Amino acid sequence: MFRSITEAEVSGRTIVVRVDLNVPMINGKVSNDARLRRLAPGLMNLSERGARVVLVSHFGRPKGQEVPELSLAPIAAALGKIMDKDIQFISDLRGTAAMAGVRNMRIGDILVLENLRFDPGEEANEIALAKDLAALADIYVNDAFSAAHRAHASTAALPSLMPAFAGELMTSELRALEMALSMPDRPVMAIVGGSKVSTKFDLLYNLVTKVDFLVIGGGMANTFLAAQGHEVGISICEPELRNRALDVLDRAHGLGCSVILPIDASYAPAIDQGNASEIGEITKIPSDRMILDFGPESVNQILGLLPKIKTLIWNGPLGAFEFLPFNAATQTVANAVALHTKAGSMRSVAGGGDTVAALEQAGVIEDLTYVSSAGGAFLEWMEGRELPGVQALFYGT
Repeated sequence: MFRSITEAEVSGRTIVVRVDLNVPMINGKVSNDARLRRLAPGLMNLSERGARVVLVSHFGRPKGQEVPELSLAPIAAALGKIMDKDIQFISDLRGTAAMAGVRNMRIGDILVLENLRFDPGEEANEIALAKDLAALADIYVNDAFSAAHRAHASTAALPSLMPAFAGELMTSELRALEMALSMPDRPVMAIVGGSKVSTKFDLLYNLVTKVDFLVIGGGMANTFLAAQGHEVGISICEPELRNRALDVLDRAHGLGCSVILPIDASYAPAIDQGNASEIGEITKIPSDRMILDFGPESVNQILGLLPKIKTLIWNGPLGAFEFLPFNAATQTVANAVALHTKAGSMRSVAGGGDTVAALEQAGVIEDLTYVSSAGGAFLEWMEGRELPGVQALFYGT
């Protein structure tokens, strides 16, 4: 079992915390601070418990080079405003400035070091970089589940050198994920969407062994429909993967997992905003049209199952939610999931960039049991893979 920093003695200790400050920026300013706001309470708790808190994070893809526009300085300032606290920024990572900055910290101080990826040792999982970072602190904390699928110096090598703990966010995430797939209340439903199924076969193969109902939506559903012999017009489709799609369906059937595909659809000549759309049965899609969302009967099929679902996992929208009116199915199902969750009859866990955006659009982020901001890490967890950054918390010294 991993150890949570909430249970550790931190007073008077210096803690290096791996966080995720990789937030959207426009003209040098943070344009969406949701990730920082979720991080802030755990950091403030460490500060108030008497720790010296040293934050390390990546930002962007500088590829081992110092790229001024990818400095963490403006993000450190934005975090300080959110926390209403002076947060020092050191434009160094493993040199004398970093050592001096940490050495001069007082109890309760929070300090941000420069972008981890300015150093090529980070992505190379270099033990030398990990040793330099370990020399700065007494305790390691990983509070960046979104980076836990990467075997980098700050997520894999570093926790092997010192006492390692999960941060508050990481603890919440791991417990939510354990509840969703490892020890769920049944029946379990998974909703999986996305434009292409070629990137999600590992996910589907794992889910059919874990869940009772699997809803396949988005553009990836078209490959399954085509494999079953349906006309999908000019929709996104990967016909060369027909046999793999049929294999998923066969495996699901053999394991007692019910796969739910659209029985009707909202379709249009193109994906443009506000494009004239029509609704029709899957068996009657015109050859010059593009399937862009589940139709109302398909939505009703899902809604009819939700009252008996005890655990729901969601990754990917049902349709092209960015373009009206093709957000209808995702919003309707999202609102229903939120209602069942708030009523206490369902636990709901969602994650992935498009999923979070779709749930934000529906206004239900706060109503689900847990919504992960992690993209790749959440997907790899759903695929059943071991995440290096998580495993390091189990095997840290």
